[in-house]
Amino acid sequence: MSQGVRTRPEGSGRPLSEAYDTALLDLDGVVYAGGNAIAHAVESLAAAREGGMRLAYVTNNALRTPDSVAEHLTELGIPAGAEDVITSAQAVARLISEQVPRGARVLVIGGEGLRVALRERGLVPVESADDDPAAVVQGYGGLDLPWGRFAEASYAVARGVPWFASNTDLTIPSGRGIAPGNGAAVEVVRIATGADPQVAGKPLPPMHKETIIRTGAERPLVVGDRLDTDIEGAFNGGVDSLLVLTGVTDGPQLLAARPRHRPTYVDADLRGLLTGQPEVAEAGEGFRCGGWTATAGADRLELDGDGEALDGLRALCAAAWTSAGDGSCALDGAKALARLGL
Repeated sequence: MSQGVRTRPEGSGRPLSEAYDTALLDLDGVVYAGGNAIAHAVESLAAAREGGMRLAYVTNNALRTPDSVAEHLTELGIPAGAEDVITSAQAVARLISEQVPRGARVLVIGGEGLRVALRERGLVPVESADDDPAAVVQGYGGLDLPWGRFAEASYAVARGVPWFASNTDLTIPSGRGIAPGNGAAVEVVRIATGADPQVAGKPLPPMHKETIIRTGAERPLVVGDRLDTDIEGAFNGGVDSLLVLTGVTDGPQLLAARPRHRPTYVDADLRGLLTGQPEVAEAGEGFRCGGWTATAGADRLELDGDGEALDGLRALCAAAWTSAGDGSCALDGAKALARLGL
């Protein structure tokens, strides 16, 4: 279990798919981007599954239903059923159901995924602030969600109706780049009303609770591409994490990660599930990983050696995180990263 201040990525002598019983995989930026499978994802997940690791797909995107997500994964060559998918819509629906009576009306600002999750908990989705809702729930509704839906939420919230959000991710990756996420839409209603929603999705506990309830995982590994959702969610849940560099997070962001945003392991993509992870060891005043040694100078990070670029990045993380224990890493790592092509 990973808690506290991490000062370096950890090593594992066993493949991660053997060391952990369940992979809790983010989708956007990890398994696919813009609807297309990310390189090496399909074959890596197949190998992990064949080796006995359970795969669960955990997404903050509340737009699609578990059935539609599972169908999409299967079309990509990753066999999955609805029971393998956990969404922030399910987490927020459970959160609402714990605070309003069964059969209560809930104003939905979002897509079908929210409506299905609410019905699963015995709640009734409605479309207007004038439908006497007991709660308002807001989730990602896609690029075509009408602006008037935000006004509808604002009317209800301003009247004192409890407000819930599936998640507050400001951005979402797409095949064309980074697009505004549900967090950007939540800010619209926040500005209009001055209120704050209860949030269920990653990195907050309701999402972790929903995931554990639905998977029964005993030794889970969170796999994600975002420090502020996937990795922080693992930190909050007290479980280990693997950051893959196929989505939002890049090298400079990883070096500057605050303690709760520091992953247990770092790898290029989902092939990292199938291998052990190299140890980062102290080496004099610095840290060594593979053929690289990294040290923290007075005003910059220094990197020497050669070999796998990821080994150099892991060593750099150890130097940066140790020298900035408060997470405010202000050291200039640009030149060091440039040597790695990152």
